[in-house]
Amino acid sequence: MDMPTYDRMMNPLLEALHQLGGSGSINEINEKTIEILGLPDEIINVPHGENSSASEVEYRLAWTRTYLKKYGLLENSSRGVWALTKTSDKPITVDPSEVVKIVRDIDKKKKEEDIPENEIGESEEIETYQWKKELKDILMTLEPTQFERLSQRILRECGFTQVEVTGKSGDGGIDGKGIIKVAGLVSFHAMFQCKRYQGSVTPSHIRDFRGALQGRADKGIFITTGFFSRDAIKEAHRDGAPPIDLIDGDDLLQKMKELSLGVKKEVIEKITVDKEWFENI
Repeated sequence: MDMPTYDRMMNPLLEALHQLGGSGSINEINEKTIEILGLPDEIINVPHGENSSASEVEYRLAWTRTYLKKYGLLENSSRGVWALTKTSDKPITVDPSEVVKIVRDIDKKKKEEDIPENEIGESEEIETYQWKKELKDILMTLEPTQFERLSQRILRECGFTQVEVTGKSGDGGIDGKGIIKVAGLVSFHAMFQCKRYQGSVTPSHIRDFRGALQGRADKGIFITTGFFSRDAIKEAHRDGAPPIDLIDGDDLLQKMKELSLGVKKEVIEKITVDKEWFENI
């Protein structure tokens, strides 16, 4: 099976949102669309570029959402939830070629009218790829001990206490440990592994990590700059086995942005005159 193009995934994505009840997070929509398309692992696990934290399928689905948003069928909130602008008992279907033509005509017209790009309405998600790539490139240049300390800092910022970096060789990949207290009452001892991978983390990595956790912690946290294969995700959440929380490259970058760790956020002030206000003087 070939890698599906963004326009070929329009109707499957609309079907996915219909099955999800009209709205969903990016991960929920991606997973459901991939399920509907029946994509094999060899397609799903292809990364977008050498150092990207996103897969090629995820990158193309971002463009699928952007085109459908400009076409007027989707909207998204600041909390990352995407939704159909209109719901119906049956899935909405479109002619992909018509969507592409209309959206490109809209973009062409706005460029001819010299509207600044930040007012064209490009998806915020697409615009984030530039800073994400720059940040990912920097992470890949860190020494292993630096990446361990970064992971330690992130866990501390997220509420973990007594976070230590162990990094002992022959320790089954355990890089550190910490304690998280829920509601100020219940404490969980966790151990973490942090690896700068460029590709996918496999089920064998998860099994090895779990083996090192046995009898030593309540749960594990696997942090990577890469991404987890579908089988690795299933292995991490396997029934009857100690739970392992997964933080992939995209989660890591977003968390660093949220915590302002190595990322600066600038807010541009926009001032407009409220003409109606003067009418009430």
